[in-house]
This record gives sequence, structure tokens and C-alpha cells, in this order.
Amino acid sequence: MTIRKLLLIFLRVVVYQNIMNQNAARERPDIIAAIRGGDDSLGMEGEADLATATLEQALFWKNIYTEILAMEESVLERIQQLMADQSPQARQEVALTNVPVVVAQAERFRSRLGFWESACRRIGARGVGSGIAPVLP
Repeated sequence: MTIRKLLLIFLRVVVYQNIMNQNAARERPDIIAAIRGGDDSLGMEGEADLATATLEQALFWKNIYTEILAMEESVLERIQQLMADQSPQARQEVALTNVPVVVAQAERFRSRLGFWESACRRIGARGVGSGIAPVLP
């Protein structure tokens, strides 16, 4: 790429940011994880479709997200415990880098859990009118 093209890309902020994000994501799995961690529209690999899931699938994914959320909350609690013994400089760096990533991941899992809890209620309620006994969590 010529300097002129690079300069034009740099001056167009949106284009520059997209190119930088694509390049960073290709080269840095940690960036991919951070981006993914903050996007609650992204389900896990193999996750059922919320709109067409059966009650069994909804309960399965509700349990998976409950399990992962509990782990993320434990990780965050442990980070806070470790930060208490750190120097102010180290504590600040952890607060600026590690904590936001774990919090974003926990929020994503909390949000996905909410989606699946709602799906369980919705699917269970459909079973009431059909003569099928609902199994609600």
C-alpha cells in the first residue's frame, strides 16, 4: 500500500478503525475474545436458536449459562481479592485492563442466561394450552 493510500485510510476514521480492528482480530486471539465477550448477540458454538428451541434445549442452555456465569463471578471475586494486596500502580492497571474484560464477559453470559430463562418461560407457557404439562425452571 502506498503512503498516500495509508494516509487516506488513516484520515477516514471509520475506515481506519475497521481496518485496524480486522487486522488486530486476525493476529490477536485476545482481541477476538474481548470483542466477543462484550457482544450478547453472539451465542456459543452449537447453541440452539432461541426462536425455535425446544424446552429441553432451552433448559440445557440455561444451565450452561448459569454454570459459566457462576465461574465468571468467582473469577471477578478472586481478582478483587488479589487486587487488595497489590501496589496502587498494579491495582490501577488490573482495574483498567483485566477487570473490564471479565465484567464484559460476565454481562454477556448474564444476558444470554436471561434470553434462555425467557425462552423456558415462553416455551413452558405454550405447553399449557396444548395439554402438555409445562416444566418450568
